[in-house]
Amino acid sequence: MFSWFERRLPPFPAEEPVEPPKTLVAFCLHFTRGAWPYIAVAACSAAVVAVLEVWLFSFLGNIVDWLADKDRATFLQEEGWRLAGMAFVILVLLPGAVLFHSLVMDQVLMGNYPMRIRWQVHRYLLKQSMSFYQDEFAGRIATKLMQTALAVREVVLKLVDVLNYVIVYFIGVLVIASSADMRLAAPLIAWLVGYICLLRYFIPRLGRVSQEQADARSVMTGRVVDSYTNIQTVKLFSHARRESAFARESMVGFLGTVYRQMRLITGLNGMLYLLNSLCLFTVGAVSIWLWLGEAVSVGAVAVVLGLVLRLWGMSQWIMWEMTMLFENIGTVQDGIGSISLPRLVEDKPNARELTVTKGEIVFDRIRFHYGKKGGVIEDLSLVIKPGEKVGLVGRSGAGKSTLVNLLLRFYDLEGGRILIDGTDIADVQQDSLRAQIGMVTQDTSLLHRSVRDNILYGRPDATDDMVIEAARRAEALDFIKDLHDIKGRRGLDAHVGERGVKLSGGQRQRIAIARVMLKDAPILILDEATSALDSEVEAAIQENLYRLMEGKTVIAIAHRLSTIAAMDRLVVMDQGRIVEEGTHDELIARGGLYAQLWQRQSGGFLDVEHTAEAAE
Repeated sequence: MFSWFERRLPPFPAEEPVEPPKTLVAFCLHFTRGAWPYIAVAACSAAVVAVLEVWLFSFLGNIVDWLADKDRATFLQEEGWRLAGMAFVILVLLPGAVLFHSLVMDQVLMGNYPMRIRWQVHRYLLKQSMSFYQDEFAGRIATKLMQTALAVREVVLKLVDVLNYVIVYFIGVLVIASSADMRLAAPLIAWLVGYICLLRYFIPRLGRVSQEQADARSVMTGRVVDSYTNIQTVKLFSHARRESAFARESMVGFLGTVYRQMRLITGLNGMLYLLNSLCLFTVGAVSIWLWLGEAVSVGAVAVVLGLVLRLWGMSQWIMWEMTMLFENIGTVQDGIGSISLPRLVEDKPNARELTVTKGEIVFDRIRFHYGKKGGVIEDLSLVIKPGEKVGLVGRSGAGKSTLVNLLLRFYDLEGGRILIDGTDIADVQQDSLRAQIGMVTQDTSLLHRSVRDNILYGRPDATDDMVIEAARRAEALDFIKDLHDIKGRRGLDAHVGERGVKLSGGQRQRIAIARVMLKDAPILILDEATSALDSEVEAAIQENLYRLMEGKTVIAIAHRLSTIAAMDRLVVMDQGRIVEEGTHDELIARGGLYAQLWQRQSGGFLDVEHTAEAAE
């Protein structure tokens, strides 16, 4: 039974996520699509439970009157069928309605509903632009994802459940009280007015504080996670105290919002208790006065006082639920600020997949400034022939990495176009573009998974033999077989820690090289690919890298010029422009910027002539 209900609402909808709306109601409605039928069923079942509970109080008044007036000898004959009907309601109908309501709420909605939101938001954020992640803490983004999913669920379900239950219950109370005597309903109406005034004063203030608290919580979490992520840097610079102070600053800010919230809640609880006390006193006094005047029966007095006591308990619950509702509204509004952002790099409608047959790359008068006024790349044109090996050279900040990022379409051009085999990369699917490009970066980042999973990232359908061969070619097998983790996993199954922190820089880079070797894409980008390796390992890998380059179009960025001296052509960049092109020997003879850069270096770790021979 439980499993049947749990399968009603799919937690992982297949439709592609789109940019969420920026307003609260539209945002909640957007992520509630598909769940509305079950929310409506839950609301109807809650209404049935509320009606039955109010009717129970009404029947209780009848029982009191019967016991006062009826003859014991004939009581069961006269009222037996009514008592049997009430027994059926109490023993079967009411528990059945509550069970059904719980199954819909707990099995269908409570788990699946927020998971649908997490799934859709996560997939949307995975395709956000690189600048989005550069401007945010990873921990802060993750916190907002988790908080917002739960908050949307609470906002929608609490609003529907509480308002539905309250409306049905309070109308029932008024009907029962006024049916005994209209004057009994007057204190209840006055209580309702006072209750609404309390809500109107306290709840918006709690909502604003809760929104500030949600933001303060995500900042606090982001700072703590940032310290843990960069723990090596923290320890290297002996900044544990500095990081503690940095975290404490955010904790103090968060605690300030908690204090303000608790002050409001204390004031709310005190005022509500006073209001409930006045309601109980007034209804009790009016009931006794009416009974003394023989205007109402003992049963009516018992029912109304019982309902007021029930309202007393309910009002506390409702107020707390409303407080939590507005706290969650604040959390949702805070999450909207981070989630409902447009993707700066989007596939065009009906964008096709890129197929690379030759590997020609054309940069056609491209322009890009990172949104700034000053130029980063201005009117740059470059043609890389199929299978050509091109080295990018230049001072730091010359635009080399920017050129590669634009080719990968991490950013969209501000002018010009980039073509691969004659196809504008702006017209193709980003995933298909990057599937055709293998890249080894200087700052190698590994996933906190097994060595095997990290290598398989280059080609998920590869066999174990293919993984082992790629690791062998990357000179990684020797150290992989000695790896182990805290859970006893060894070799390829050992986990490498967050961002590969359990491995040395050279080990991480060799796994990254194995990953790209396994991917075997027709276009290869090497961004200082062997920078973290010692000379002996670099020499061993270099030959395999040259084999990997065979038949591929290659762009290599290197600060150690000896590592790219054997490229077919070197392109020298300065301030976002190409200032020189040619082979190593041609550029040395020319005596320009490249020659100056070469003279400042000792030739790197590799012998240039040996490198050239290996390339041939």
